[in-house]
Amino acid sequence: MNEAALASMIYNDPIGIYEQPRPRFIFKMPRVVPDQKAKFESDELFRRLSRESEIRYTGYRERALEERQMRFHNGCREGHTEISFVASGTNLQLVFNATQNPYLHDKECDFDKEHGKVYIKSYFIMNGVCVRFRGWLDLERLDGSGCLEFDERRAMHEDQILREQIERYNLRLREFEDSKRAYRDSRPEVDMEAVRRGVPSGGIGVGASMWRR
Repeated sequence: MNEAALASMIYNDPIGIYEQPRPRFIFKMPRVVPDQKAKFESDELFRRLSRESEIRYTGYRERALEERQMRFHNGCREGHTEISFVASGTNLQLVFNATQNPYLHDKECDFDKEHGKVYIKSYFIMNGVCVRFRGWLDLERLDGSGCLEFDERRAMHEDQILREQIERYNLRLREFEDSKRAYRDSRPEVDMEAVRRGVPSGGIGVGASMWRR
């Protein structure tokens, strides 16, 4: 590569030689909305789902009834199932603790509460709101009744996490702005005479000799 080409490269990209890497700033999306209870009470979908209504098991629809009953029963024993609210068509993938401990007072999957039925509770975050599914299904018909409830306890826990996350975000934002300010203040001023000659600041002698050649 000849010297004229080298001089041209230095002039066209002087920042690439002298500029320090800039700090990265990444914001992680929060899991919940700021006012979960207000959204649960005002959102039309939550208002429909909070009313107890008919639900159905939706897994393996193309299979025979006997096989669907077996798979539903096995899925509940493993701690998962799929249900749909008939009125709204809302489908949910439920996950729960299937431990069948007789000493547990608040089972999430209970086959013993009523013969021929399974009672299910499942906790999750839906549309930024902590909710609890509560309902039951008939083990033969694979339908039943259920609703969504606002999960106050878990909402408080997630609100605390959200506040801490916002505080960390604001702190990192201030640090980010401070680092940008410090970066701007620490950059050496460009020698305008050198720019007019086509040479970056700090390399006048070398650049000038290259251009003269």
